[in-house]
Amino acid sequence: MKKLVALLLCLMMVVPATLASAETAEGKVLNIWCWNDEFQSRFNAYYPEVKEIAEDKSTTTLNDGTIVKWTINPNEGNNYQNKLDEALRAQESAAADDKIDIFLIEADYALKYVDSPYTLDVKADIGLTDEDLAGQYKYTQEIATSADGKLKAVTWQATPGLFAYRRSIAKDVLGTDDPDAVQEALADWDKFNAVAEQAAAKGYYMLSGYDDAYRTFSNNVSAPWVADDGETVVVDANLMKWVDQTKLYTDKGYNHKSSLWDATWAADQGPTGKVFGFFYSTWGINFTLLGNSLATPESEGGKQEVGNGIFGDYAVCQGPQPYYWGGTWICAATGTDNIPTIKDVMYSLTCDADIMTKITEDTQDYTNSKSAMDSIAADPNFGSAFLGGQNHIALFAEVAPTIDMSNAGPYDQGCNETLQSCFKDYFDGTVDLETAKKNFEDQIKVKYPELSSVEWPA
Repeated sequence: MKKLVALLLCLMMVVPATLASAETAEGKVLNIWCWNDEFQSRFNAYYPEVKEIAEDKSTTTLNDGTIVKWTINPNEGNNYQNKLDEALRAQESAAADDKIDIFLIEADYALKYVDSPYTLDVKADIGLTDEDLAGQYKYTQEIATSADGKLKAVTWQATPGLFAYRRSIAKDVLGTDDPDAVQEALADWDKFNAVAEQAAAKGYYMLSGYDDAYRTFSNNVSAPWVADDGETVVVDANLMKWVDQTKLYTDKGYNHKSSLWDATWAADQGPTGKVFGFFYSTWGINFTLLGNSLATPESEGGKQEVGNGIFGDYAVCQGPQPYYWGGTWICAATGTDNIPTIKDVMYSLTCDADIMTKITEDTQDYTNSKSAMDSIAADPNFGSAFLGGQNHIALFAEVAPTIDMSNAGPYDQGCNETLQSCFKDYFDGTVDLETAKKNFEDQIKVKYPELSSVEWPA
C-alpha cells in the first residue's frame, strides 16, 4: 500500500529535482501557511525572537528583521488543502520572498504531506537532533514519519482525549461529581450505556449527537483503513460498534441528534444544555468547550469565571477507552530559504521544555514535552478553574504515552468522514443498514478510484 500511495502522491504533486534542496542564503521573509490563528497565537506569544506584531496581525517582525507573513485559509470544504497544494505546485517558480517556508498540517491528512516531496527532513535538512527531540511524545513523531523513515514535521502539542462531564448532571444521575467515582461508573462501554439509560430517565442526554463518541472508537481499531493490497477498504469491527451504539442512542433518545460543530452541539455545551458529557481532547476542553459554556462570550465582555454560564460545572475523567483527537504539525517546505530560522522555531516551540511548561500554565493546553507535563501533573497547586480546580493535566499525562499511531494511514480523513456522513440517514431511520453500507461503498470508490472493494466485518 505504501508503494501505491507514494506513486499517487508523486503523480499528484510532481516536484522537479531542483526543488528538492533548499536555498542556502537566509531569507528575510518567512511565509507561514495555516487554516486558523492557533499556531499564529502560539508563535506570537511564545517564540522568543518575536519583536513586533502588526496591528492587523498579518505580519510579525523578528529581532533579526525577518518579516513573518501569515497566510490563513479556513479549512471548510477542503479549502486550506486545495490552496496549499496549488501553492506548493508553484513553489519552484515563485519568487524567493513568496515561497512557502512553513505550513501546518493536521493528523487526519498528515501522511499526504509527510510522504510527499514537499516537506523537508526535520533532522537531515533542518538540523534538529535526536537529543533535541527526545522529550517529545513518541506518537507525535510516528505520525509525521515518512514511509522511508524520515521525520517530516513536529508539533508543540499532544492531544490525548478525556470525557468532560457536567458536575451538576453527574450529581443528579449518579449522586456524585467526584472524578474517580464518575470514572468508575463509566469505565467501559457497558457501564457507559447503563449510565446513558439512567441519564435519560432523569431527562438528560448522554451525548449530544451522532459523532461525539466516534474518535473513541476509531482510535481503537485493529488495522488501517486500507489492506496491504492497496485496493481493499476494510471497515473495522470497532467502527460498527460505534454504528450500533449510535443507532441505539438515537432510537432511545440518549442523544440530541446533533452533529459536530453544528448549533445544537454547541448549545448543548452551554447553560441551557442537558447533555451529561462530551468526548474532548486537550484543545477542545480549554478552547471550544470553555467558550461554549459561557452565557456571555468573551467577545461581548464576558469573563472566564464562575457565574458566567456554567463555567466551573465541568470535570473530566478518562472514560471507557483511551483515545486522541487532532493535533497540528509544523512542516518545513521544500524550497525554503529560511532553514536556520525554521530550525530555531521548531526547537523553541516543540522541544524547549521551559516554553512548553509556560504554554500549559498560561493556556491549559497539553504540550509535547513529557518531562514538562509530568511535572505539572504532579503539582498539587496546579488546577483548572474551568474544571472546578481539577488538575486535568494529570489525567492527560496518563493517556498520552498510550497513544498508538500504528494504524494511521493516508485514507483516514476521507474514510472517516464518509463513514460518519453515510450513516446519519441510518441513525435517523430514513435508510436501512444495507443501504447505508452501499452508500459508503459508492462514495469511497468515487473519492478514491484506486480502491476497488469494501469489506465489512462479519
